[in-house]
Amino acid sequence: MAPSLSALLCVGLCLGQVVQAQHGPLPKPSLQALPSSLAPLKTQVTIRCQGPPGVDLYRLEKLRSVNYQDQPILFIPAMEERFAGCYRCSYQNGSRWSPPSDRLELVATGVYANKPSISAQPSPAVSPGGKVTLQCRSQYSFDQFALYKEGDAGPQKGSEKQYWADFPITAVTVAHSGTYRCYSFSSKLPYLWSAPSDPLQLVVTGTSVTPGWLSAEPPSSVTEFPEASRKLSISLINKSSTIEPSRSITISPKGPESPTGLAQQHYTKSNLVRICIGAVILILLVGLLAEDWHSRKKSLPHRVRPIRRPLPPLPQTQKPHSQQDGGRPDGHNHGHHH
Repeated sequence: MAPSLSALLCVGLCLGQVVQAQHGPLPKPSLQALPSSLAPLKTQVTIRCQGPPGVDLYRLEKLRSVNYQDQPILFIPAMEERFAGCYRCSYQNGSRWSPPSDRLELVATGVYANKPSISAQPSPAVSPGGKVTLQCRSQYSFDQFALYKEGDAGPQKGSEKQYWADFPITAVTVAHSGTYRCYSFSSKLPYLWSAPSDPLQLVVTGTSVTPGWLSAEPPSSVTEFPEASRKLSISLINKSSTIEPSRSITISPKGPESPTGLAQQHYTKSNLVRICIGAVILILLVGLLAEDWHSRKKSLPHRVRPIRRPLPPLPQTQKPHSQQDGGRPDGHNHGHHH
């Protein structure tokens, strides 16, 4: 019974892990737009929801509408205004639903043909540690502006007024050099933006050529820009000329994202549970076979090998006298003559 007891013990341990894995929280999926969440009109864009392996059902929905689909990918062959909006996704495993993903704001650019202009004051060439202000201006009364930097960027606070917005950089570093563009839009239609402004190249002078691996990431001492792949700094304009904090939209990188750490941990845990269950089944089979063989061995009776002895001779039957004498008369009558 020892193999059976050990197998039952392993079954109990594995079932405990299965129950714990089933009742644990499901990892949150990731949602991204490729190649970017800033989609010019009439261009292709793909929205992709990604969860852990073995998902039963995906649900991709557009908020503030009744539109949703039970597919992880939404392919838009030509961007239109009706596709712009806020998206999120989730997935189902068994009877449980995962937490919703972070919201993805898909923005349609080029809706307004009149693009704003961007300038750097006092100059687009600035020395390290200096100050520079990026000004975004529009001919129309848009109440919101967005500043976008190719590569790494971050949110900033700006001094806003009607028709224009300021984005000051108080301590310039090498990480601030790059190409900037700005957009204008209305708070009533937050996902329909104008065409981008002409690019502005901000140059940090007095520095040597920076290697690519150093320029791709801001130094740890810089606090103005948190670690992120891309950011948009959207300054909210107030008509009373008050200063409000900016709003940021995270742009997903162009490359595919891997599942979150929780998803990888959930997948590894599921594999360990499967391996454990398989090992327990093998142990149970071996234990049952061993127990059956042992019980059969005990139940067999001790058979005595028979001793071979010669058979006794068969008894001989006596024949009648008449047959023995060949039908001759008895000896007493043999000499009697008539």
